[in-house]
Amino acid sequence: MIATATQLDKRNELLVRLAESRSVTDDLFRIVRTDALYDRPIPERHRIVFYIGHLEAFDWNLIAGQALGLGPAHKEFDRLFAFGVDPVGGGLPTDQPSDWPRLPEVNAYNLRVREGLDPILKDYSQASARHWQYPGEVILNVAIEHRLMHAETLAYMLHQLPHTRKIAPPSYRPVGSSQPRPPTAARMIDIPAGTATLGIPQGGQLFGWDNEFEVHSVHVPAFAIDAYKVTNGDFLRFMRAGGYDDPSFWSDADWAWIKEQNVDHPRFWLERQGQWFYRAMFEEAPLPLDWPVYVSHAEASAYARFVGKSLPTEAQFHRAAYGTPAGVEQEYPWGDAPPNVGRGNFDFQRWDPDAVGSYPGGRSAFGLEDAIGNGWEWTSSQFAPFPGFEPFPFYRGYSANFFDGKHYVMKGASPRTGACMLRRSFRNWFQAHYAFVYASFRCVSN
Repeated sequence: MIATATQLDKRNELLVRLAESRSVTDDLFRIVRTDALYDRPIPERHRIVFYIGHLEAFDWNLIAGQALGLGPAHKEFDRLFAFGVDPVGGGLPTDQPSDWPRLPEVNAYNLRVREGLDPILKDYSQASARHWQYPGEVILNVAIEHRLMHAETLAYMLHQLPHTRKIAPPSYRPVGSSQPRPPTAARMIDIPAGTATLGIPQGGQLFGWDNEFEVHSVHVPAFAIDAYKVTNGDFLRFMRAGGYDDPSFWSDADWAWIKEQNVDHPRFWLERQGQWFYRAMFEEAPLPLDWPVYVSHAEASAYARFVGKSLPTEAQFHRAAYGTPAGVEQEYPWGDAPPNVGRGNFDFQRWDPDAVGSYPGGRSAFGLEDAIGNGWEWTSSQFAPFPGFEPFPFYRGYSANFFDGKHYVMKGASPRTGACMLRRSFRNWFQAHYAFVYASFRCVSN
């Protein structure tokens, strides 16, 4: 079968996007000083050097191994760099820097992988894909989005490195360079009862991860939702009211966690001589009260109880973000036009949040601000399969391993989320006590 011109254009577009995603992650590792590449900024995760090898190992194992049935690029490294860590149950990795290969070895492996894959991918863009065991376009989308997901998870990991261990890129805009904005007045929006369409249909032209299928509709009763994400200033009032010291705001498991781990403020905050500061990517700054607060699901839930509200369900978020008073649903909160820089703080535009309400061009039809960008949003929905779920045959554990009742769905996007993952059906998820991710929230009243 000879590929059509349209198919070739689509494949070439995917190859361009893969090259662009490589540039994003290559540039990300360049902000780390060489002597910090064996650091472990987050105790629950691997050392940085693992991720340098992981991205290429994943591509080789997926494309050359799963899709084409080829042999290893480097038998030991293909396995060593294959899987990250999802610490459930409190276990922490105990490896030492000396347990990992030296950087020149890892770089040589990465070069070997790219030199091995690129001719295969170039041939795929020009000729028949009959030798691929799985649809090549799906495989390439998985490779691209996996890499961009790590561009985000690496960013919040590197966020925890001391500033002396990083080098700000020339394009970095200091936090203090932002123009001050008038404060936003917290308010809620009434959302009438209606339908939320979750997921995407099988067999269509749109790419999605396995947990995004199958499309289905959910009736959502009327509710009210915060127009803006909860800000640092809002959360500071919770802290000053003794929120971290009152067990009535916390579930038993969450209360045990904050006491065992001595959690008494958001992870991105720092206290200096009685004053609160914000740990930005490349500097410390006085706490920006109008930025969205980044916290764990446990902390977000406690704040919601403090104000007599709750976190939205996944369906409520969809209804408020993508629904319209006319009853139709939109591809994005602002409509069906593709994302651009005026719609929100996403797609690697910034390293840190921006003031809530800074992107009126991204406002939803119901008036929700920052529904996409400026921080993922926690929901109260546990991460679970949609009706009709089938795991990817080439990546069976991607979603299924996390349908465990311990992970919660996040919607929206952060400043470091790639534009291709801003689609309505995309679902992110993390554990309730994981406080490092760029996760914001807003509350609902039912």
